[in-house]
Parts: sequence; C-alpha cells; structure tokens
Amino acid sequence: MDWAKYRTTTFDELIQADGRPRPAARRLVEYLAGLSGRELAERQLAADVVARVQGITFTVYSDGRNVDRTLPFDLIPRIIPLSEWQRTEAGLKQRMRALNLFIGDIYGRQQIVKDKVFPAMLLKDSVNFREQCVGITPPLGVWAHICGSDLVRDGDGTLYALEDNLRIPSGVSYMLENRMVAKRVFPELFETSSILPVDEYPSQLYDTLAALSPRPGDTPVIALLTPGVFNSAYFEHAYLAQAMGIELVEGSDLFVADDDCTYMRTVYGPKRVDVVYRRVDDLFIDPEVFHPDSVLGVPGLIRSWRAGRVALANAPGAGVADDKVVFAYVPKMIKYYLDEDPILPNVPSYLCHNAKERRYVLENIEKLVVKPANESGGYGMLIGPRSTRRQREKFKALIEANPRNYMAQPTLALSTAPIVTKQGPSPRHIDLRPFVLSRQDTYVTTGGLTRVAMVKGSLVVNSSQGGGAKDTWVVDLADDDGENA
Repeated sequence: MDWAKYRTTTFDELIQADGRPRPAARRLVEYLAGLSGRELAERQLAADVVARVQGITFTVYSDGRNVDRTLPFDLIPRIIPLSEWQRTEAGLKQRMRALNLFIGDIYGRQQIVKDKVFPAMLLKDSVNFREQCVGITPPLGVWAHICGSDLVRDGDGTLYALEDNLRIPSGVSYMLENRMVAKRVFPELFETSSILPVDEYPSQLYDTLAALSPRPGDTPVIALLTPGVFNSAYFEHAYLAQAMGIELVEGSDLFVADDDCTYMRTVYGPKRVDVVYRRVDDLFIDPEVFHPDSVLGVPGLIRSWRAGRVALANAPGAGVADDKVVFAYVPKMIKYYLDEDPILPNVPSYLCHNAKERRYVLENIEKLVVKPANESGGYGMLIGPRSTRRQREKFKALIEANPRNYMAQPTLALSTAPIVTKQGPSPRHIDLRPFVLSRQDTYVTTGGLTRVAMVKGSLVVNSSQGGGAKDTWVVDLADDDGENA
C-alpha cells in the first residue's frame, strides 16, 4: 500500500498533514506498506467472505428496493490513542448521567422546566413524550440503559457529540463482528500491538439487564423482543440474544396474565419473564396503551411494567431526550444537574423554534445541515452545500410550517480515514458510535462502531443508506508488551 499520494483536505485519523502516520497508527501504516497489492486484495476479499458467511447484513432503503445487503467492511481500522479515549469515555459517562436525570425529572417534578432552563414549549410539542410514564420510577432510576452516541471530529481535530440515540440504538453487533473479522485478517498485528478488547460487551449488557430484575434473588429470565425477521436490524437482535444466552421473542410469544406478570409461551407451559430488552418502538409495544392495531407488541406490557412486575430496557418514554432539538440543551443539562462543565462539546446548533436562529437558518440554508427533530438513519435531512435550489426551497417551507421540528448545524469538515480502493488508499468521511450502558455504574465500549461514507466526498455514513464500517482500535502506546487484545 503506497501512501505517497494519499491526500485529504481535513483531519485524517491515520495520516498527519505532513504525510507521516500518527503515533498510534505508525505500526499499522508500516505493516500495510509492506503488503503487496495482491496480498491486500486477498485480505479484503477474505473480510468480505467472512461478512457474508456470518450474515452481517443491513437493509438499505435509499435505493427503493429494501434489500438486505452485506454491510460493507473496510479492512483498514480507525485508530484512537488510549489517552484520548479516556477523556472521551469520561465525557460520555457525564452525558448519560445528565440525560437520565433529565428524563426522570421530565416524568416527575419537571423542575428543569420550572426553572426555565428547558423550554416548556419543547416538552409540550415533543412527539416522544409519553403521558403514560408520568410518575413512574424505573429500577435504579435509570431510563436509558443503552445509548449509542454519535461523535464526529471536525477539521481542526475537535471531537464533538453529534446526537444521542436513546430509543432503540443499534449497531453494536457490527462493532463486535468487525473486530472478529479484523482479528482474522490481521492476526499478526493483534499479537504485536496493544489493542484494547471489545468482546466483553455482551456480558456487560447481560449484567445491565439482569440488574433490573424485579426478582433479584433468582436467576433472571431475560427476553429480547424483536419485531421479527423483516426488521432491518434483525441480524443484531439474533446476534445479541445468542451472545447473551437469552430468549429471542416476538410479541406473540409473550402475554400478561391477571397477576400483571409477563409470561413467555414455551412447550413446557408459561414461564415468567423478568426483563424485556425491547427492540420495538414505544408506540408498538402495547396495543392496550398505544397503537391498538399493533401486532408487534404485547397487550398489557405497560401495565406489567407500571406494576413493577417486569423491567423494560430502554424504559418507555426515554425517547423524550432522543430529539435533535432537545440534544442542543444537553450542555445546559450537565451544568444544571451535575454542576459540571461538559467534557464533550456539542456540535453547534441552530434551533428553528427561536425566531432569530430560524432567520439565520433560512438565510444561510445553503451552508448548513438541516435535520428534523425525530428522524433517524440519515433520513429527512438536507445537506445545504450539496442541495439543489428546489430542495432548499422545500426545506424552507417545511421549517416555516413547523419550526419546532427542525434544527440546523454547520457543515463540518468531518475527519477522514483511508479505505482500500483499486487505486490505493483513499480518504472517506467517518463518524463514531460508542455504546454506553447505564446501571449502578456506567460502562462504555472501548471505541465503538466507526461508520464510513463509502462514496468519495459523501458525508452520509448511515448503513441504511449504503454506508460501511471499520473496526475501531483503541491503542495503548504506553504498553510496550504488545499483549494480545
């Protein structure tokens, strides 16, 4: 792999502006430079074959065909030095403490609203606020047990929080599978470099779920509730259930009895379930409370949860903080609840419900990324510099019609990392999704899922729109022993 012609116009995670590898990536870059083109192609092919055999798929909706495809995997990992990661980890833990306090407050006294730190109007118009959750105190006081926070690095090297995914965050199985593929492709590097492991996540997730059980003296019965095989993330649902040794169930497999306990149908008769790790959206989990025609959920599940007979993760209603407009207030939440300064800065945001900021967005829309408050997967947004006049006019009308539903951010010069191409290494924009588990303490994955915009120049990294992935290596430069990861 020849790095002589590798050029990027922004911060690159592996190669410095002067063309030299960053200290944490030096061993990797030198190793890749020693591989012939044929050897590199063979290793990329091996990675692709493993991904297909393992069934690492995701549904791509952007082409209109809704077809399951193998998640594109690029074999050049993203490198993060441990010293930087430790600060990032502390920032993520801080965010989650504040966010869980915020959600509990919103369904309790709403003191942050009374103190005028968070606008009452935003709460009133929130599509993810659930009246049915008012007055509830979930186990351990935790609402969002699993969070996937998206981080991006700007052209000057600053790492920002882009958004927090608190409803049904996905992607952690791809992080785990990426590591498994990388170990098969680069066994030599894992023997000689101090790459921190990621494979403890399933056991950490199991412990997080087990801590919620309403029967703490017994071995808990835990079930992962999936919408079924046609869901875009079904691979992940099956993967995690198997990795944790828990039951994978659909709504029809569960029922709530007259004692308000939740049971699973088995060939041996009903079996009580203590914890449901639900991968079904709020509005579909219980037709008695939400959409009455839902066949994905379990009638009476909210009643069982309110009675304390079953625990739900994430708790219903946690999505009130999974809102791109609410996201802009997280720094204020950290100061309000924790009396601390944010460790991780937010990407600067303009909120269209504010008249002054809305005017700025409308006048500068060609420079901004405009996002709806509650879409996910990269859908429904406008990337101003790459938009047409017709698209911009459409978004202006949408903003004017419903300003609460839109926010905007500057178009960042997202950092890049090299991918393998036939022409040699080529830069692509990336982001990072670490996963945070909240219980009595807080656990953060080592690194996370690095998502890659596989199209040159594109800023859209979402798997659902054709993005790919890389393994993420947190490297301890201080460890000279080169212990196996």
